[in-house]
Amino acid sequence: MERRYVSIWFSSLCTDWLMRRQPYLRNVPFVLSSTERGRAIVKGANDVARGKGVNIGMAVADSRAILPSLQVIDDTPGLNEKLLTAIGEWCIRYTPVVAIDLPDGIILNASGCAHLWGGEERYVADILEKFRKLGYDVRICMADTIGTAWAVARYGRPAYSIIKAGEQLSALLHLPPSALRIETSIAQRLEKLGLYQVKDFIRMPRGALRRRFGQSLLQRIDQALGQEIETIEPVNPVVPYQERLPSLEPIRTATGIEIALKQLLEGLCARMAKDEIGLRSCLLCCYRIDGNVQKIEIGTNRPSRNAAHLFKLFELKIPAIEPALGFELFVLEGRETERISPEQEAIWNRKEEGNDVAIAELLDRIAGKVGKQAICRYLPAEHYWPERAMKLAGSVQEMPTTQWRDESPRPLHLLHNPERIEVTVPIPDYPPMLFHYKGVLHKVTKADGPERIEQEWWLTGGMYRDYYCVEDENGARYWLFRLGHYDSGEPQWYVHGFFG
Repeated sequence: MERRYVSIWFSSLCTDWLMRRQPYLRNVPFVLSSTERGRAIVKGANDVARGKGVNIGMAVADSRAILPSLQVIDDTPGLNEKLLTAIGEWCIRYTPVVAIDLPDGIILNASGCAHLWGGEERYVADILEKFRKLGYDVRICMADTIGTAWAVARYGRPAYSIIKAGEQLSALLHLPPSALRIETSIAQRLEKLGLYQVKDFIRMPRGALRRRFGQSLLQRIDQALGQEIETIEPVNPVVPYQERLPSLEPIRTATGIEIALKQLLEGLCARMAKDEIGLRSCLLCCYRIDGNVQKIEIGTNRPSRNAAHLFKLFELKIPAIEPALGFELFVLEGRETERISPEQEAIWNRKEEGNDVAIAELLDRIAGKVGKQAICRYLPAEHYWPERAMKLAGSVQEMPTTQWRDESPRPLHLLHNPERIEVTVPIPDYPPMLFHYKGVLHKVTKADGPERIEQEWWLTGGMYRDYYCVEDENGARYWLFRLGHYDSGEPQWYVHGFFG
């Protein structure tokens, strides 16, 4: 597949952005200024100011002498980079590979994308129309190389251009040397020698050009002509498992979103089946025609590539999407994946071991309604104290590394932190006769114990616990313990759990 790149040049990026935020500035001459060597210098000017003779690089004092009504706004350092990054993320609707081109451009790797808009002409025209509606003055060019697209976008005459495949040289011949993205000093030296256009020197012997102007000039020529590969750094790295679905007409209804989502899931799951991969986390991005991006995300307890199950999880969250004027692009990303081997699937689906897949999918649907944090699975941990003797399982498939302690009864409800109580005890090592818990007096009618539980030998500084199972006059059963012994002073008593 041949490579095609689109260069977008924002001739007045920051001033256009300010006029979008403050429309009254469109009819007012204003400039952006910053201080250089103790002088305020013009860094940007709108069309009204430029029409009166105010240009970038002038001193603000000179500009005000030319135009007394000129408004001066302080330039924000790094504003252009922030704007380009946001615009680059917005441009993902046209291609998954978008890079910012500081200080005033965007580069799109449009290879294999234009046919979704009905051809390159419609593709580029749609980009230009969208940016003009947003209030940005842009110039656009599509070509086989980044260098040619960059040059024609900035130095070509029409608002947008499409350079046919293999015609980079003819597109560059009548442009100035600076169109090759060379250093200013090199461009000035070329012009001093009377080489005002690329055609005046591009066919000269390479050795002569290298000796006179350095290797950088030859490198830029090779990049523009496609004789040297040039790469870009995407704003968002391309996700390996990603499906895109553009829409010819804006999608506003839940039914339309569901149809698009099903199509995306089927394509993504088919790809993952070939690679023996399953989803653990999946993100749907819906790009609105007003520039807003709506996102919903799902997670699974085990890797899954069951499109019907994944759709049910997304279906619960579709009502949260706000289509407004409609969506023009849907992007489905498999953010977190895990390998699923055929051997594992055969084991999981054995009837005698139960249907773990159905259980995992049921948990996924419940988590989608009540939240993932509301569902917990615990495994035994190698600790003696009850609150440490369990850990949270990471998934349905995680197996225990030790056995549950079942030599003595344990309460159904265990408090995370034991709570202090006041007790009346007849003699040491006996269970309480009475205890106060949360302002209520409980009379013990039955009791069993003690069961002594100590900390691990490598943990020091804590006393042992003597646990008792007690039942009060109302039949409620509690798990109490005494911390330490009466020999070391008055011990403290705690309630740690409740039996069913």
